[in-house]
Amino acid sequence: MINFAGLDHEDCAFETSSVLLQSIPYAGTSTWGKGADKAFPAFLAAAQNMELYDIETGSEVYRQGIHILPEIDEKSSPEAMVEAVCEATRRILKTGKFPTFFGGEHSVSIGIIRAFREKYPDLTVLQLDAHADLRPEYGGTPYNHACALHEASQTTNLIQVGIRSMDTVELPYLDREKCFFAEQIANQTDWMAQSIALLHGAVYVTIDLDVFDPSIMPSTGTPEPGGLDWYTVIHYLRQVFDSQTIVGFDITELAPQSGQKAPDFLTAKLYYKLLSYYFSGMKKHAG
Repeated sequence: MINFAGLDHEDCAFETSSVLLQSIPYAGTSTWGKGADKAFPAFLAAAQNMELYDIETGSEVYRQGIHILPEIDEKSSPEAMVEAVCEATRRILKTGKFPTFFGGEHSVSIGIIRAFREKYPDLTVLQLDAHADLRPEYGGTPYNHACALHEASQTTNLIQVGIRSMDTVELPYLDREKCFFAEQIANQTDWMAQSIALLHGAVYVTIDLDVFDPSIMPSTGTPEPGGLDWYTVIHYLRQVFDSQTIVGFDITELAPQSGQKAPDFLTAKLYYKLLSYYFSGMKKHAG
């Protein structure tokens, strides 16, 4: 496997890297658009063709070192996958390096968040997503992608951004004071400040790529109309990373399509942007 952005080994060795990148190519409960298990190679191929100077932050964050861990390949059942991911995340959190995760479908976040909740009792989870993902179970399991944030809704301070699709069974678990629907975002100017004011403690960010409008992100399992644009998302995340204690993030639900390279590149750029924001924010706070 190539290194992130095609970097030389000395730029991304485990010992010298500040960032760990964990691939979880699981798509065992995907219900419509398939292919999230094929996302990581497409993401790496796009990153290899990405220029590494970030204009916005004036930084080259790859110099922090981005080490790719062996993938988590547990696929025997959703339950076994969640447990394997949770255990791997516990180990990652002991390294002291900045943890990042790449799906796979959104169900991979269940085990990640569970491990983060063990380490950070005051955990806030910031979810960017088209779907509420609050079903207590779906398809015979609580570890379906449609249930990705149900457990977090019960155990963490869950803030939801970009939601524009859900089922009535999710309503009992939806906190409307902490949910910022896509239509609200389109028509309200102060939603960023309102949502950021609800964040506290250690903040974990989970991003389902269908939060973006399908005009720029068609390569995902259920591309809902009316999504967010690139600058809205990164402007918001810049404010989040600058103002909060970010302890990790994941990106999920890229389902690469033949002949569609732009969504793969958007995903690579988003990942790199988040790292740029994280380390520039650390420098700002230290200064």
